[in-house]
Amino acid sequence: MKMNQFTSVKDVEDISQLVEDALQLKANPYADQHLGKNKTLGLVFLNPSLRTRLSTQKAAINLGMSVMVMNMDKEGWALETEDGVVMNGTTVEHIREAAAVMGQYCDILGLRSFPKLTNRDEDYNEDFFNKFIKYCGVPVVSLESATRHPLQSLADLVTIKETWKGTEKPKVVLAWAPHVKALPQAVPNSFSEWMCKAQEQNMLDFTIVQPEGYELSADFTPGANIMYNLEEALKGADYIYVKNWSSFKEYGKVLTYPDGWMMNNEKLKGTNDAKVMHCLPVRRDLELSSEILDGPNSLVIHEAGNRLWAAQAVLKELLQNLS
Repeated sequence: MKMNQFTSVKDVEDISQLVEDALQLKANPYADQHLGKNKTLGLVFLNPSLRTRLSTQKAAINLGMSVMVMNMDKEGWALETEDGVVMNGTTVEHIREAAAVMGQYCDILGLRSFPKLTNRDEDYNEDFFNKFIKYCGVPVVSLESATRHPLQSLADLVTIKETWKGTEKPKVVLAWAPHVKALPQAVPNSFSEWMCKAQEQNMLDFTIVQPEGYELSADFTPGANIMYNLEEALKGADYIYVKNWSSFKEYGKVLTYPDGWMMNNEKLKGTNDAKVMHCLPVRRDLELSSEILDGPNSLVIHEAGNRLWAAQAVLKELLQNLS
């Protein structure tokens, strides 16, 4: 199966090979510049970005591509996504034309669009992403959608593969953390989806721990060990992925939860000297303690660095499969 888009782990035929490709590119970043010669990557953002924008742009440059960036939320026309409507309101351009035109200028397009967190069916149908893919006519890379962030998850798996020195399978724990506002489920959904796939391939053991009411959609957690006691879940953990998310069941809401969910060094005592991961940006001493972030157990900068090689591995695969 040739990869002609990258929106989830389902687009990847062999995740182990893609991880290895990323690590090979890290060792030799400029070996494939011929693939991107005279090719253009368009990056389309409807929401803010730091790591995703810079890492994907740098990955394209490493592959010899030209890059164009469009911040649609600030620079573009207000888009209409519904079909069969008279556009006599605030929208100026239909996604049918906008996406199609972008496809005329670019060989590959990346798209970032966050959920609104008001209508679960609307967000989880991924209507905007699917229409963009349908009308643009070129391969699309998800730079984060309403439900997934696959470039982040690939980088996370690359980081685990690269840093694990044990002889047994590592125990990986996705641990819910507090936040001051409702955040999407995209990162934990995607991380769970990739870790569950890796668990199927006997690469690791995967546990999710969260307070009652914060369960992710079962569609993203097949085979995961679901727990609600943080201390119990962390026993023997080798990697802890810290992340907040709002409720899926009571969609987009921040529910009440007991104290004690912020990760700190005291909680690491029951682990296998676990390495701690976070996708960033992170709110210090709310989601994750400064003592961990500034200490030897933190992988957050290493992990962010691997965003480059994850993006480059995906772009390389898409370039190889362009007709």
